[in-house]
Amino acid sequence: MTREAGRTRARRIVTLLTALLMFLLPMAAWAQAGAGPAVRKGTTSVLPAEAAVTKLKQRPPAAAEAPPSDAPHVADETKVPKPPASFNTHDAGWIRFSYLPAVRERVQPLIDEADSVKRQLTERLGVEVLSDVTVYVARTPGEMASLAPEGAPFPKYAAGVAYSNLRFVLLTIHPVHPNSRHELSEVFRHELAHVALHEAVKGRHVPRWFNEGFAVFASGESSFPRMQTLWTATLSNDLLPLKRMERSFPEDAQTASVAYAEAADVVRFLVRKQDKERFTAMIDRIQGGQGFEPAMRDSYGVDLAGLEYEWREDVARRYTFWPVLFSGSFIWAFAIGLFAWGFRRRKKRDKVTLARWSREEAREEELRRRIAEAAQDGRVHIVLSRGGKEEPSQELMPPVGTEAPVPKVEHDGQWHTLH
Repeated sequence: MTREAGRTRARRIVTLLTALLMFLLPMAAWAQAGAGPAVRKGTTSVLPAEAAVTKLKQRPPAAAEAPPSDAPHVADETKVPKPPASFNTHDAGWIRFSYLPAVRERVQPLIDEADSVKRQLTERLGVEVLSDVTVYVARTPGEMASLAPEGAPFPKYAAGVAYSNLRFVLLTIHPVHPNSRHELSEVFRHELAHVALHEAVKGRHVPRWFNEGFAVFASGESSFPRMQTLWTATLSNDLLPLKRMERSFPEDAQTASVAYAEAADVVRFLVRKQDKERFTAMIDRIQGGQGFEPAMRDSYGVDLAGLEYEWREDVARRYTFWPVLFSGSFIWAFAIGLFAWGFRRRKKRDKVTLARWSREEAREEELRRRIAEAAQDGRVHIVLSRGGKEEPSQELMPPVGTEAPVPKVEHDGQWHTLH
């Protein structure tokens, strides 16, 4: 790499680092402004678990928040609508897919993983599930709504719906909101989990938070966004009481995201490795006719209030220190500091390099000047290299008919080849 190319590269790196810093500074300010009240009076806003449960129980129930779920219960006599005549149907025995021929490529991965999903859900629940399921795959949310059973609405934010008692699932290929994250395979597994749980407990009642939490957990949906949501909700004291999520989930997307993240984490707490047998025992008790809370108490030795208390203690341990360390504002500040350090280090190194190049060029320029002056004065000491020996000579030109030797010039005790 030439020196000029090196200088150009250094300038480009400096320009890039400067541009990144200019971008990160306003983003860090935005993150800090939107972080919410993460700290109060020198401590995090996480209440002791028992006090938190008591305080949240005192909140008035949101009677208006009773929207339809992505797993709505409809009358058993409700009929699954016939698929449009333009739809193709793939029958895999226990599951049937109906879809437009144009979207076959998007549906094929669902067909391929269906048996694996069934095995995983059977293992988690400890009982054979998913015996007869129908899946309609629409292109858009509007088309999905048109395929729903009559009089069976679902939330506007839902990208999939499971009519569990009908063993009927609706999916949309395109997301509800353009450019939003939408993994069709995740939604598919989520809705099948609803149907599987319904079959495992033979249609008996389970709390909404347990139903949704199991679907999120069992579907293997991306956990990092949920962790971020729990961090924010924990630090700002916005966790929802389980009783509030007993029969309904919030309708607005922001609060609903907290509800889903919280429900999934409570189920994770119940299905910990050491409690796997307790979980399947609880499912078996519910299937046998026990209510959810008695079944949980007999399986885990704790009632719902005790479960929430223990879970909140677990959340407080996991999301009190680390969220502060890895919160958006801290990460942006760390990134800014890292880029600033890299910028200063690069600038210092470039400055040293440029100074060294300048010194070398100055020496070379001085050498050329002195050689030129010496040549003008006739005082150039020329050495002709012949057969490995350097012989001084006053001849500037070789004799006619002889091979031209390689001229060298002595300067400050060093020899330089002339080109």
